Amino acid sequence: MTDQPAAATDPAAATDAAAATSADSTATSADPADWRDGVVYQIYPRSFADHDGDGTGDLAGILDHVDHVGPDVLPIDAIWLSPIYPSPGRDLGYDVTDHTAIDPLLGTEDDFDRLVAACHERGINVILDLVMNHTSDESAWFLASKASRDGPFADFYLWRDPSGWDADGKPLPPNNWVSFFGGPGWEWVPERGQFYYHTFLVGQPELNWRNPAVEAAQWDMVRGWLKRGVDGFRLDVFNAFLKDADLRDNPVIEGGSPWSRQDHRYDLDQPDFLELIGRFREIVDEEAGRMSVGELFTGGTPTAAAYTRGRHIVFDWSLMESPWTAAAFAAGIDLRERAYGPDLWPTIALSNHDRERQATRLSASVGRDRDPDRAAIAKAAAVVILASRGAPFLYYGEEIGMIDVDIPREEIVDPPALLAGPDFPWYDRSRCRTPMQWQPGPGAGFTTAKPWLRLADDADTRNVAVQLADPDSVLAAYRRLLRYRRTAPALRHGAMTRLPSGDPDVLAWTRTADGQRLLVVVSFVGQPRQLDLGTLAGGRWRAIVGSHREPAAVAPDGTIALRPDEAIILEAADG
Repeated sequence: MTDQPAAATDPAAATDAAAATSADSTATSADPADWRDGVVYQIYPRSFADHDGDGTGDLAGILDHVDHVGPDVLPIDAIWLSPIYPSPGRDLGYDVTDHTAIDPLLGTEDDFDRLVAACHERGINVILDLVMNHTSDESAWFLASKASRDGPFADFYLWRDPSGWDADGKPLPPNNWVSFFGGPGWEWVPERGQFYYHTFLVGQPELNWRNPAVEAAQWDMVRGWLKRGVDGFRLDVFNAFLKDADLRDNPVIEGGSPWSRQDHRYDLDQPDFLELIGRFREIVDEEAGRMSVGELFTGGTPTAAAYTRGRHIVFDWSLMESPWTAAAFAAGIDLRERAYGPDLWPTIALSNHDRERQATRLSASVGRDRDPDRAAIAKAAAVVILASRGAPFLYYGEEIGMIDVDIPREEIVDPPALLAGPDFPWYDRSRCRTPMQWQPGPGAGFTTAKPWLRLADDADTRNVAVQLADPDSVLAAYRRLLRYRRTAPALRHGAMTRLPSGDPDVLAWTRTADGQRLLVVVSFVGQPRQLDLGTLAGGRWRAIVGSHREPAAVAPDGTIALRPDEAIILEAADG
């Protein structure tokens, strides 16, 4: 589903004075089964690898390339699979007909079990994307619910009588709620004589989480996946599950679209949501080492922090919405650290299946959307992701600097993008979901057929095979950083303190844990910069790893000359 919320703050408006503030925080990972500090790699199954030659990625294709996310290439801790359930595909898998099964388009039940086993053999955990706010209107639950006001599924969805009738005898919606995708949020069903509510597409009716039978059915499904070896879940739009019991009108406010012209007081973030999600988390916690990550649907970083509990973390978008400037990232980091404090563990992600790819977005945000700037910024961003405090989430293809692809309207596969207009601005998510680029040649190693989405024009030069052979590539930078991170307790679970760098274009912070003290410096500009590390952080430092193959060395006088777009992790040289 979407995660395109309104930002809680404007990080780009930060001043240099704000950038000089310090944010101190700690987080521990004493339980060896607690992998919050590990790195998660998001796979969009339709676009990762096509095994059966039909042009669409599948589970067997992921299994073919499972060693790409193993210790010999990208040493990550978990994979997150975007939805793999049967679906008519109106929202590309986020409209589910059966939460308990595998979509035949993506493979078989055995393919899934083999993939889980292969991941576990390599020490890789498996996270499933759970879509529990709504189903497809082709779900057996919904078909039974629509057919009758009686029976076990009658109250599985948000059905309501009209609030009245207009002069032409047409039914009026129960309240003023709208759809995030534009238009009214209520759909009339003549055969039942009632409306149902949908936050998203008409074909995604909202489940009634206040019905105990709905909750019981969902928990049975969760337990089923856990029994099959799943280690955790990403929860789609989880703060939208519960609605106001009385379905009261949302207050009307100023805004640029029908959705933003409402204060979503009664259709999101209900007071008893934490009790509901707590019951889910108790099920996950029945075995040590499991976790979940919630997708916050609208709302800012403080809300994400408020919903975080232990191994159950929550996405926030403060950095994903920041332009590539030191001031913006400083403000985003400070906002996160204030909200989460020393005891809560944040996430860090700069892209995903709903957002522009970071090599495109970050470079474009500062007018540098071109090569070689894209690659340089992508490598520096890798340091930000892997050296900040929090659980890093990497979107497939970012490790080779994949970019957004221009998709002609007739090839768009993101249904809401076809509804875009003045009242509904929308980013075409087809652009960031194009096939993984494995090697030069037709199909880029993704498929032997016509790919379901067009490949990028640079697939012959920007791919895994080419970059594995290039020690200066984006992939080489990710491999260096991931390998080092595995050995560095300060990066995995250490405290983070941001420091005033003395340069408005350079960000600096320390990470400390288990006797290790690291200093991270990131240049956000394409010109050289020089820092005095003694003044910045005290003591003596040695460069360990960074965005360049050989990081800039620290001079005898304690200064360091950063090359354009360089980011470096340094270790204290005096204990």
